[in-house]
Amino acid sequence: MRRVRAYIGLGANVGEAEATLARAVRTLASLPGVRLRAVSRLYLTKPVGVVDQPDFHNAVVALDVPQGPDPETGALALLIALKAMERAFGRHAGQRWGPRELDLDLLLFGRHRIRAERPIAARSSDPAERSEEHPLEVPHPAARKRLFVLAPLADLAPGLVPPSWGETVRSAHRRRERIEGPDAVRPIARWDGRRWRRG
Repeated sequence: MRRVRAYIGLGANVGEAEATLARAVRTLASLPGVRLRAVSRLYLTKPVGVVDQPDFHNAVVALDVPQGPDPETGALALLIALKAMERAFGRHAGQRWGPRELDLDLLLFGRHRIRAERPIAARSSDPAERSEEHPLEVPHPAARKRLFVLAPLADLAPGLVPPSWGETVRSAHRRRERIEGPDAVRPIARWDGRRWRRG
């Protein structure tokens, strides 16, 4: 079975967010055909868009996943699994950029560029994603503009140049940090194989 390295962004700010993300990492590692390769540090981040809400906890994981018969099919299969996980963790319809029980984003799928219509099972409860006009795009189109994605992604793959970026993850991270400031995203814990540990 051919595999591809996928990077998944995780976020939560409802309830015990740190424990939720640790459970999510373990659940991702148990998906059929998936191998967990690396977990970033855990970050505490200021909310974007809707600022009147608790800070988020964010991280990124690297997974080796089945590519499927073609990259589009493999990426959509992974996305369907991610959205099913969100629902299983209690995510429900809410405002865009609002509080999240669990948010899972497919950031990168190998070196592939993908644009595909999302089947119903690959859509979240967000109003924007329920629309047929919200396709799956890989690399994630907003990743380069989100420090809460770039900081943990730089933990795992600083020298990676994602398709269409024209720069490394490290470079994009530094550029975005200059815009948002060093306090917008703060590392608070490291992964020990089962959970994040402080200090």
